[in-house]
Formats: sequence, C-alpha cells, structure tokens
Amino acid sequence: MDGNGRWAQSRGLPRIAGHRAGAEAVRRALQAAADHGVEVLTIYAFSSENWRRSEEEVSDLTALMRFYLERELKTLEKERVRLKLIGDYQAFGPDLVARLEKAVERTASNTRLTLVIALNYGSRAEIAAAARTLAQRALDGQLQVSEIDEQRIAGEMQTRELPPLDLLIRTSGEVRLSNFLLWQAAYAELLFLDIMWPDFDETVFVDALGQYASRQRRFGGR
Repeated sequence: MDGNGRWAQSRGLPRIAGHRAGAEAVRRALQAAADHGVEVLTIYAFSSENWRRSEEEVSDLTALMRFYLERELKTLEKERVRLKLIGDYQAFGPDLVARLEKAVERTASNTRLTLVIALNYGSRAEIAAAARTLAQRALDGQLQVSEIDEQRIAGEMQTRELPPLDLLIRTSGEVRLSNFLLWQAAYAELLFLDIMWPDFDETVFVDALGQYASRQRRFGGR
C-alpha cells in the first residue's frame, strides 16, 4: 500500500494526512474484497524497515493503527471478517498488542473473509526464522537434513494456514516487492499500479481482479 506520503505532499498536507487517507483506502479495499468473493486479503501495514522513519511518523502510524483498530472491530464482526496477524507485532508494546490480540480472538470464528495484517513484517526475516527452526530440529535429531525441502520450509511460513498467494498488487508506480511475501509470491501474478494508495477504491480493485482473471497461469509449464 504505497504512496501515502507522496499523495499528501502533492496536496501540501503533512504525511499523517496521507496515512489517514490510506487507512480509509484499506476500508474500501476490505469491503470490495468481501463483496467480490476474495478469500484472503493481506495488507502490508508496517514493514520491519519502517522503524527507520522519523520517531514522529512512527508514533503517528501506531496511534492511527490503534484508532482504526478500535473503530473497525465492530465492522469486522458485522462483515464476518477474520483477522490474522503476521510479523513481529510484539514490538509495538503491550497496549497495542493487547488490542490486536483481542481483535484476533473476537473474530476467530468469522468465515466470510480473512484479513491478514502484516505488522513489523519482513519476508527475509520470515524465511530466516523458518531456516533456523528446521536447522534446530535437525540438530536435535527430530529431522534429517535431507528431509528439508520446499514443503517443509513452506510449513514454517507465517502464512502456512492460508491458501497460496494468487495476486500481489503494489501501488504508487514502484516496481519491486520490497521484502513482502517473497516466498509466497514465487508463482503469484504481480500487478504494479501507478496510482497512490489513498486513491485505491473498489473500481481499481475490480479492475485488478479482472486483469488477474484474464491471465493464463502456467506455473512453469507451457
């Protein structure tokens, strides 16, 4: 969900205004996903690299997450959306962690759509953690090194309970994955949009789904 800062800058607004507008775009994307039969929607809300931003911006982002989480919890329950978290969200402190885990617990039985929020997430760190886990099992004699294959590694990903990734969308005109779902995106369709994230709406989402549906997925075959 890229382009909040540039969206605000182009309007002479502070960056936090862009993040607020971006949060509203999340609401629109979530509703569109639910209305159009998407099974899982994963949003990259805060990367492990975002800590490098100014202390003020990080504080604004976490306060915004807290506000929208409190406001939208009833909506998630009403729309039968299950919340799942990936990444090291414990880094956000006990208050926000408690709110996040409360929302996960309260939505656990919902089945219409799974909303996955990536918080303090980095795909390389996720892959490295999976490698460490499997290496330790091998050292402990629970696993033969020869048994470590793609399926074993996939089983250690934080997304292991989710279906395979089909479509990955990035906004703002940047053409890179920026450490997001690198393992999971191996055979996903990629779509890079020139619009800034705050301008993302149902029309754009439906067009993205249409582009995905029109592609022929070969998974390495012919």
